[in-house]
Amino acid sequence: METVYSLKPLLAVLVSLVAVAFIVIPNQRPNVRESWTILAALAKFALVASMLPLILQGKSPAITLFAISPGISLALRVDYLGIIFGLSASFLWILTSFFSMGYVRSIPEHKQTRYFASFAICLSATMGIAFAANLFTLVIFYEILTIATYPLVIHRETPGAIFGGRKYLVYLLTGGVFLLFALALTYHLSGTVDFQAGGILPALTAKSSVIMLFTLFLLSFGVKSAIMPMHSWLPTAMVAPTPVSALLHAVAVVKAGVFGFARAIGFIIGPSMLHESGASGFLAALTAATILVASLIALRQDNLKARLAYSTVGHLSYIVLGLTLFSPSAWIGALLHIVNHAMMKITLFFCAGAIHIKTHCDKVSQLNGIGRQMPLTMAAFAIAAVGLAGIPPVNGFISKWYLVQGSFDAGQIVFVVILLLSGLLNAGYFFSIVVRAFFAPSDKFTRFDEASKLMIVPLVITAVLSLLMGIFPDRIPYFFQLASSAAQSVFGGGGL
Repeated sequence: METVYSLKPLLAVLVSLVAVAFIVIPNQRPNVRESWTILAALAKFALVASMLPLILQGKSPAITLFAISPGISLALRVDYLGIIFGLSASFLWILTSFFSMGYVRSIPEHKQTRYFASFAICLSATMGIAFAANLFTLVIFYEILTIATYPLVIHRETPGAIFGGRKYLVYLLTGGVFLLFALALTYHLSGTVDFQAGGILPALTAKSSVIMLFTLFLLSFGVKSAIMPMHSWLPTAMVAPTPVSALLHAVAVVKAGVFGFARAIGFIIGPSMLHESGASGFLAALTAATILVASLIALRQDNLKARLAYSTVGHLSYIVLGLTLFSPSAWIGALLHIVNHAMMKITLFFCAGAIHIKTHCDKVSQLNGIGRQMPLTMAAFAIAAVGLAGIPPVNGFISKWYLVQGSFDAGQIVFVVILLLSGLLNAGYFFSIVVRAFFAPSDKFTRFDEASKLMIVPLVITAVLSLLMGIFPDRIPYFFQLASSAAQSVFGGGGL
């Protein structure tokens, strides 16, 4: 890709940081505070979307803020991979902001100013991760995201929330330490930490060094990606308010982990060198086991958010599995699933939040007949459930199709079987909820009574988009083209 100077990547990062001041100052004026939240979300998405035409032309907007030393700088650069993550996160932040307004007003939540300010910082850090031009910049924003999310996890300040927050910090800050070691080793081996499609390690790098570097990336990005056995912080963090859970599972935190794997494998180590080292086989086996075990655990969860949490654990490993396979098709599937899973899973968490607000029901066993009271909510839930099971015409089918094709291309039939079996397990733990909601007899839910429009409209939008992205995968908004270009640059040596 041709590099072009642009302030837009920096502005996309800064806009929500600037908004923090305007969110905090009118502390007792919620309408003003929430207006600034929405304005910042819209501005961020507009800035990110405005860079899409340049990216599609093969141009990469970039800006270097300052150099630390030769080969290390704080710099932003937008490529095919970064724009996928940036578009997804910035768009979903708009919907999450509206949903959050309806959610916190309905309870009402305490310390709402801290809540919205922390959200804004998280999305600023997410943009920094998406548009980082090198590993150093990514590490900075990666740690900012970890710290900024902590107040959201402990928001309710109950003993369970404090415990969940501490566990979250211990796991993710430990992963951050390993990421610092990975940064140092990358610089030692390459003399630079700039991302380059196909990898930056010298051709004569010792196999042991490649394995060591990959292990450090696994112990760092593997935590945020919730790969077993590094996953237990994620279900524990479900004590947070539902919009925070959506942030954790769909928009930012866990997606930062799998995005980090994409950068490490495709732009630092390189797929060829990783494949030759044999290290990718271990991670592939680990993710395959995570997919199956997480799905089996999800089947046993009666708490709705816990079931969604273990579903997330499994689906994150779909993405990482695709990245470990030496196949462009698998990479396309993995990158598409970053977006597709985000759209479907945020729909499910929005639905869980709406159900909690209207009925105070948090368990699957309490949802008999709820579809008669909340038909829009449960219809959206059903669409997302179909997609996560990998059934057409919802977008989850598209990404799973390419993951299966990539497994065939890589000669890994065992992963095809695991992906298909996982789809059946997904159907088992999601369809049982849908059947219970619409067909189980109940005297409790007898009249139409949905949550507020601020909550219903976002979940309907994400459900409809999940459907449209499955029917027109190459048009909304060019995610398939972007994923294909990213995979081609990594495997073909072209691009960034």
